[in-house]
Amino acid sequence: MTGVVDQLLQLSGPVAYAVIAALVFAEAALFVGFVLPGETAVLLGGVLASTGHLTLWLLLVIVVVAAVVGDSVGFEVGRAFGPRLLGVRPMRRHASRLEQAQGYLRDRGGRAVVLGRWTAFLRAVMPALAGASRMHYPRFLAFNAAGGLVWGVGVTLAGYFAGTSYQLVATRLSQAGAVAAALVLLGALYAWHRHRRLHPTGSESSSKPPSTSDEAP
Repeated sequence: MTGVVDQLLQLSGPVAYAVIAALVFAEAALFVGFVLPGETAVLLGGVLASTGHLTLWLLLVIVVVAAVVGDSVGFEVGRAFGPRLLGVRPMRRHASRLEQAQGYLRDRGGRAVVLGRWTAFLRAVMPALAGASRMHYPRFLAFNAAGGLVWGVGVTLAGYFAGTSYQLVATRLSQAGAVAAALVLLGALYAWHRHRRLHPTGSESSSKPPSTSDEAP
């Protein structure tokens, strides 16, 4: 990872913009976030802007657009291939949690989409889960755009103002991501618990014998 970071810090101009945009886009669209979080590229892009190698306002536009478009592609991938994606071995290990998360996405998915921006794992899988859960795309797009704007501007400016102290900022962002992931998990558990209370299994009522109006003589 250190070698990749050093290489990113050596970039400038159109090549830097292209690499940052590609990593942010591919994070959710192609699940590259499992290997290299797009947040790292955005943070380093802010550092490059602080040293004059990149133009800040142009970097902000590129990051936000790449984030929104990449998640939209990830959404369509999830909608088209959701069952296959959820059937792979790493996903099957967390089948129950994924089912809870999908239910939470269907009911209150907007908050999950926004919070998912702040942790690498959820950034990579949340759009595909939203698509597989058949969330309405206009609703997804609205929260995706809001989350992409806040995340893209926030992380870029964090790198810009941190400068050479970006490693400390990266640690803080990682801690914030852990909190965001915990909030999404708690929300999913609450939605699952509330669903069970509102829709009981009915096993108790089905075990009772049917009542008869006529008694035997």
